[in-house]
Amino acid sequence: MVNDHHTYEKLIAITSAKNVMVDEHLKDHTYTRLGGKADFYVTPETYEQVQEIVKLANEDNLPFTMLGNGSNLIVKDGGIRGIVLNLQQLAAITSDGTTIVAQSGARIIDVSRDALAKKLTGLEFACGIPGSVGGALFMNAGAYGGEIKDVLESTIVVDREGNLLTLSANDLDLEYRSSNIPENGYIVLEATFSLKDGEYDDIKAIMDDLTFKRESKQPLEYPSCGSVFKRPPGYFAGKLIQDSDLQGKQIGGAQVSLKHAGFIVNKDHASAEQYINLIHFVQKTVKEKFGVSLEREVKIIGEDMGE
Repeated sequence: MVNDHHTYEKLIAITSAKNVMVDEHLKDHTYTRLGGKADFYVTPETYEQVQEIVKLANEDNLPFTMLGNGSNLIVKDGGIRGIVLNLQQLAAITSDGTTIVAQSGARIIDVSRDALAKKLTGLEFACGIPGSVGGALFMNAGAYGGEIKDVLESTIVVDREGNLLTLSANDLDLEYRSSNIPENGYIVLEATFSLKDGEYDDIKAIMDDLTFKRESKQPLEYPSCGSVFKRPPGYFAGKLIQDSDLQGKQIGGAQVSLKHAGFIVNKDHASAEQYINLIHFVQKTVKEKFGVSLEREVKIIGEDMGE
């Protein structure tokens, strides 16, 4: 375990004691309510602090993990070593004309609501996406026919060396549920969205309709990571799982949702191991029955127990 007082002192010198938690339970910071502890859970307040923390991790050879708001993520039961960075305190949303600038820790759903208030159209699709702005760019989040690449103009990131970079949307290789952010080790600090003037009532009507569809079809009453699998070409993941008679299938406290087969819910104090085993079981069953490989949309990080 990376957990020495020397590292703690360096971290609080960069930010402050209230922003550095030791042995923090990560299940308290993920939508699945799964995961072991982080050695250091750090919530910086400025871009400069993020840069300094990245440089410290490099200098002291510390493991370093970026955590969004934990909506599309499974943390394993053994937790995460080293520094876990969360940008929840960087959550400002500002606008100028048809442009909205949102910091990484803001929820993309709140950015869509801000767009509505400013009578700007283009982000309606995001009104039900629970992730942060940083997470939305990381995976080019999308729903109901829209995606981040449609409206993103530029972003400010920190690279692996702690440098501040301004990149255009084209620099990120945004594709279906993917970007080059993870492979380049970028930490998103803010995003600039280019929208269009619209009518408040029209925008609100679309958002109300999408919210109704989401709430009526998705199992929001249980902890989950959202849609577990990417849409396979020519198919729908939920339909394949449903047609494999897997709805209600349970391993420990993890269950394939009875409401939407594309979701796996933490129904009864599941462990991350149970949740992940159920994902693998679903993939294996669908492959055997239909010959279709389901690719995970959700990201799995951390260590198994006993590692």
